[in-house]
Amino acid sequence: MPKQFKLKENETTEFKSSLAERKEILETVSAFSNTHGGTVYIGIDPSGEVLGLDIGGRTLENIANEIKQNTDPKVFPSIETQRINGKDVIKISIPEFPVKPVWASDKVFIRVGRSNQRASAEKIRQLVRDSLPFLWDHEAPSQASLSDVDSGRVRAFLRRAEEERNTTFEGSRQISQLLTRLHLLKKGKPTNAALLLFGKDPQSHLIQAKLRCGRFAGTKPIDFIDMKVFEGSIIEQVPEALNFIRKHINVGVKMTGEPEREDVWEYPKEALREAIVNAVCHRDYEDPGNVQIRIFDDRLEVWSPGTLPPGITAESLKHEHESKPRNGLVADCFYLIKYIEQWGTGTNRIIDLCKEAGLSVPEFAVKSESFVVTFKRSKTAVARGKAAPPIRLNETQKKIVSYLKKHGQARTSELQEYLGIALRVVRRNLKGMSEILVWSGKSATDPTGTYSLKEGLQLDKLIGRSE
Repeated sequence: MPKQFKLKENETTEFKSSLAERKEILETVSAFSNTHGGTVYIGIDPSGEVLGLDIGGRTLENIANEIKQNTDPKVFPSIETQRINGKDVIKISIPEFPVKPVWASDKVFIRVGRSNQRASAEKIRQLVRDSLPFLWDHEAPSQASLSDVDSGRVRAFLRRAEEERNTTFEGSRQISQLLTRLHLLKKGKPTNAALLLFGKDPQSHLIQAKLRCGRFAGTKPIDFIDMKVFEGSIIEQVPEALNFIRKHINVGVKMTGEPEREDVWEYPKEALREAIVNAVCHRDYEDPGNVQIRIFDDRLEVWSPGTLPPGITAESLKHEHESKPRNGLVADCFYLIKYIEQWGTGTNRIIDLCKEAGLSVPEFAVKSESFVVTFKRSKTAVARGKAAPPIRLNETQKKIVSYLKKHGQARTSELQEYLGIALRVVRRNLKGMSEILVWSGKSATDPTGTYSLKEGLQLDKLIGRSE
C-alpha cells in the first residue's frame, strides 16, 4: 500500500499530482497570496498519496519563471525539492502578498477552506482597500462644499466636547477653522466624516448613512409591526434609535427613594447604546447597506455593514483587545463627546452590563458581510419574582384590545371589518400581541377560530398606555 503524506489539504496546504496542472498551480499561487499564504506540494495527489516527480535540472527555474510571468504583481515564491517517503516532490512556499490583489492569468483567486475561489468584483475592491492606505472618512466628495455643513451642529458638538472632555477650542470660531482643528477639511472641502457628523443633509451625499429600525412579529424578519428609517447626522441617529427601541421593549420602573424614578429596560440601555454607537462609528461606509436594529420576540439585533478589521475576530471581542477604528476621524469626534472611549473596551462593557442585568452574554458574529450583535431576551425575569414590565401597543392594537374587551372574542375577519384595514395588516398586528391574546382555532388558519384576551390583564392601563 502506498504511503500517505502526514499533512492534509487545508486552507494553507494544496497538493498537485503533476506539473501538468500548471493552470491550477497558478490559481493557488494567487489564492494563497491574497489570503494567508500557504504551500503547494507537486507530486502528491489530493488524497495525500506521494506520487513523486522526475525533476530535471531546470524544472524549478521554469516553475519560478512561469509564476513570475503570469502573476501581477509578480510573485517570487520559495521553490525547493523535498524528499518524502523516498520520492522527490516540489515544495512551493507562498507568503501572503502585502499589496493585493495578486492576479493570475487575468483572474483573482482567494482561498476558502481547501478550495480556490474566483474573487467577486466586491471582494477585489475589498482586497484593494485592505492593502492600500486609503481612508474613506478622510476623503472629500468633489461635489461637497462648506455650505453643506450645518454650523449649528458644529457649535453644539463643540459645546458638548467642552462639557464632556473639558476640551477647549480657543481662537477663531469660524466653521472652517473649527473643522480644520478637527481634521475634517481636505483642500477646503468637508470630508466624508464632516458630512456624516455635521452635514445639513448627509444622505444627499452619502445615501447609505441611514439607520433602519424594525420591530418584527415573531422571531423571523418577515412581518414587521413597526419600522422607521433615521437620517440626518449620525450623532443624532443614536438617541433616535434608542427612542424607537424603548417603544418596542418592556420597560419597568425601579423606585430609588429619590423623587425621580429609574426606568429599567429589559435589555440594558447602556449596552444597547454602546452597540449602536459602535455600529454607526465603525461600519464600512463603502458598503451600500444601512445600520439596522431588528427587534424580535426573543432577541434584539444590531447589524453594522462590513466585516471586522484584520486581526480582530468575533471571539477576541469577548476578551481584552486593541481598538482598530475603521473610521478614525469619526471615532475621534465620538470620543470627544464620550460616545466611545477608544480603548477597545466597548464590547467588554456590553458583556458586563448584560451579565449584571441577568441576561446571557450577547453573541458577536459576522453574517452576510455585516457585524451583528445579538442580545437575547431573558426568560427567567418573572420566575425570579420580578414584576412583568408594561406591554406597549400601537394604536391599531389598542383598538383590537378595546373591541375584544367589549365583545369577548372575535374572528380575524370581524376585526378586519371593524378596523377597515387590509387583512395582512390585521394579522401582522395580532402576531405582535401574542403575549396578551388567546387563540381558539384548531390550527393557525382555522377560519372559525377566535381571539380573546388573556385573563388578569389590567386593560385600562393597557389601552391607555401610549407608545
